[in-house]
Amino acid sequence: MKKKKNKKFKLFRFICFLGVLVILIYTVYSFINMDIKNIYIHNNNIITDQEIIELAGIENYPKLFSISYIKMENKIKMNKLIEDVHVKKNIFGRIDIDVKEYNILLKDEKDNGIYLSNGKKVMIDDKITGIPTLINVVDDKILEEFLIKLNKIDRNILSKISEIEYKPNEFDNELFLLYMNDGNYVYINTIRLSNINKYESMLEQLEGKKGILYLDSGNHFEILE
Repeated sequence: MKKKKNKKFKLFRFICFLGVLVILIYTVYSFINMDIKNIYIHNNNIITDQEIIELAGIENYPKLFSISYIKMENKIKMNKLIEDVHVKKNIFGRIDIDVKEYNILLKDEKDNGIYLSNGKKVMIDDKITGIPTLINVVDDKILEEFLIKLNKIDRNILSKISEIEYKPNEFDNELFLLYMNDGNYVYINTIRLSNINKYESMLEQLEGKKGILYLDSGNHFEILE
C-alpha cells in the first residue's frame, strides 16, 4: 500500500510541477510578447506628444521588449529642439518619455531661423509664437553673450517682447532696443539685461502711460506724446 501511495504522491507532485512549469512558461511568453499599452510624454511644451512618439518609432505600439530604450532616446534626440530625453519601460506595458527641450530665445527676421538656449541657430518648419524677433544683424560675439543673458530672462517677460533691435552707439556697443507688445520701448544693454525681469513691477508705477524705458544706465521713463 505504501508503494502505491508513494507512486500516487510522486505522480501528483510531478503533475503539480508540470502545471507550475506551464504557468511559468506561459507567463514568461506573455511577458516577452507584451505589446506597449500606454505611452506617457512628460515636460514637452513645443514638440507634440505625437511627434515624440513618431520620433521614437513606437506609433504602432510594438512589443515592449522588441525595442531598445537607448535607441528610442537616440532617435528622439535627433530633433534639434530636444536637449535631453530619458525613456523608462515597466512590466505592465507602460512607456514613460521624459524630455527636456531647449529654450527658444529669438527668431531671426532675415531667414526665420531660431536661436536656442545652447546658442545655436536652427531652421525648423514649425511656426513658433511667443518669442521676440531680431530685426537686424548683431556681431557674433555680442549676440553670443546676449543670448546667454536672454536665456535667464523669465519666460513670461520674454513673451512680452515683440522685436529686438541692435542699437549700438559711441558709448555702448552692446545696446539693444526692445519693442514691447504693449506699445512701450525699452533701451537695455547686455550687462543690465536681467533688469527686464522687473518690467511688470515697473509698469505698475507708470499708471498706464506709454513711452520709452531706459534701463541701460539707470531706470528712467520718457513719456511719448
